[in-house]
Amino acid sequence: MKPISIANTSQQNPDRKAPLSIRGLTVSYGQSPAVFSVDAEFPQGAMTAIIGPNGAGKSTLLKASLGILRPLSGRVTVHGRALTDQRHRIAYVPQRASVDWDFPTMVLDVVLMGLSRDLGLLRPVRARHRQHALDCLDRVGMADFADRQIGQLSGGQQQRVFLARALAQGADLYLLDEPFAGVDAATEKAIIAVLKTLNAEGKTVIAVHHDLSTVADYFNRVLILNIRKIAEGPVAEAFTDSNLQTAYGGRLATAQMGATG
Repeated sequence: MKPISIANTSQQNPDRKAPLSIRGLTVSYGQSPAVFSVDAEFPQGAMTAIIGPNGAGKSTLLKASLGILRPLSGRVTVHGRALTDQRHRIAYVPQRASVDWDFPTMVLDVVLMGLSRDLGLLRPVRARHRQHALDCLDRVGMADFADRQIGQLSGGQQQRVFLARALAQGADLYLLDEPFAGVDAATEKAIIAVLKTLNAEGKTVIAVHHDLSTVADYFNRVLILNIRKIAEGPVAEAFTDSNLQTAYGGRLATAQMGATG
């Protein structure tokens, strides 16, 4: 399949609704807003990094966009429709630290969870389902670990398995919460290769990211956040020293060295 560029996509479909659109989103923990009145639009076929300092509301924004957190105000639409109508089009990879890795399940079973919409509650897992799950594991270099207990894997391997689960869904919008946090260099390389392949296929990828040194190499758009939106747009336009200084302030030097945000 010929890769679909962002420019070509917009020219061919000028009226297409954005895969994810956020308007006036405010989320609060207690009396303090974690995200305040954020507007953001994520175009079809873009790879967007959400960046900002620690406590900026990056993961909160992602979770509120998925309906995991309930916002105080604002509206989220997926391809121009309410989130509840479009969940099947979204694949989500959570932070690895938020998962209970002691749960006694096998790698292949984790990936099969991505087929829950197709399988339902009572339908049997058939050979075609298993083969699809194995194919997704193969894409992330984990096919040989299909029968391994998920808790026996390294952090990087676990992250690859959760990406395989997302691939199994066959979604067109991928949301990832710090997919490179705490993983080895080989896993980071494998994950970004898969994400770029998805992007070349016309999928939309949005990832909370903390390493400023790789933003320009990995992504073509950026949303800079510090509770409020600081900037949004193509990396060449929005990822500027001025915008980074506004977002990070005195913490900019630490962030540029790849500290977790």
